[in-house]
Amino acid sequence: GIEVVAVVEQPKNLDMGDIAVPVFSVMKAIRKPLPEVVAFVKTLLLESFDVISEINPTGGFLNIRVKKTEICANILKEAVNKLGDFGNNDFGLDKNVVIDYSSPNIAKSFSIGHLRSTMIGNSLKLIYRKCGYNVFGINYLGDWGTQFGKMIIAYKKWGNLAEIKADPINKLTELYVRFHDEAKEDPSLEDEAREAFRKLETGDQEYYELWQWIREESLKESQQIYDLLHVSFDSYNGEAYYNDKMDPVVDELMEKGLLIDDQGAKIVRIGDDVPPALIKRSDGGSLYITRDLAALFYRKREYKFDKILYVVGNEQKLHFTQLKKVIEKMGYDFANDIEHVNFGLYLTGGKKISTRQGASHKLYDVLMKAIGLAYEQINAKNPDLENKEEIAKNVGIAAIVF
Repeated sequence: GIEVVAVVEQPKNLDMGDIAVPVFSVMKAIRKPLPEVVAFVKTLLLESFDVISEINPTGGFLNIRVKKTEICANILKEAVNKLGDFGNNDFGLDKNVVIDYSSPNIAKSFSIGHLRSTMIGNSLKLIYRKCGYNVFGINYLGDWGTQFGKMIIAYKKWGNLAEIKADPINKLTELYVRFHDEAKEDPSLEDEAREAFRKLETGDQEYYELWQWIREESLKESQQIYDLLHVSFDSYNGEAYYNDKMDPVVDELMEKGLLIDDQGAKIVRIGDDVPPALIKRSDGGSLYITRDLAALFYRKREYKFDKILYVVGNEQKLHFTQLKKVIEKMGYDFANDIEHVNFGLYLTGGKKISTRQGASHKLYDVLMKAIGLAYEQINAKNPDLENKEEIAKNVGIAAIVF
């Protein structure tokens, strides 16, 4: 009749068993000597669980070996019987989770570098739904920023409209790479790009129409990938969507005395251990964190989230630390509901994959290669298999995702 919290551990020596249960807390709660407690708990466990094959007491630990085959068989039977309902639970009922994942930059081919965010985010979405949560998947497209100034300048200087229309993303990627090559020799191109983006931000008609067309073409290409991967989203609101929603955030920071002038730029000081968050550049241009703050407030209003997950690489750790700290300083308690789900980089030859250096690997090509290899294996080992193409497609894609 006494409530005891039991901890389950992995034994330090796996030859002792599959799991270990320390019984010190039981001993303390019922005030009995260790041998008596061990004997009592051992009997209780053996009577309660028919999947335990043996228990080996060592000191204050019970090392338990389980019948793995039987446990696996039970799980598989349950999975088959319940089909799509297997694993469902309702502890997330009436709670909302927003997951920001995939989020490729437009005007570039969807690279292998975006696979992790896409698949980890989609898996989390499926798991949270299994747990009863209302889940909103957001593809926060990289569709704004100075790279579009670079793209506009490259297009105006070296672009051929007919060639670009025939093969939009590849030709735009080539122009992007060329811009960075040329800018090494002529740094004034960077100034031209900043000016072009400033004009785009202030609503230049020609630049806006060009940007809109690039965005649409990029989404068409990305959708091919998402269809292959069975990945979906509830919103494609990218950075550009928040372009007209930043001023209220900046005004609020100003009203709360958090915005500080620093050589013409506007910053929020966060603390000694974290660099300040740069909210506005000295030329008045917005920054990534400014748009992220606007997006965060919009999502809180729109989805009333209990938790928001950002499935973004480890290199953005500082950015999300700053984001949380700014929200905290503004006095909002939902700062604790912001979580950065981080992961490492794909490297080629020990280096980060970089589009600007022309070293990106297109995910579509990698998936097609894997499907082709799976098809070769089927033809070699089971040439009469029905639905070979469909099976090769599923196996190839699953192998890359796994």
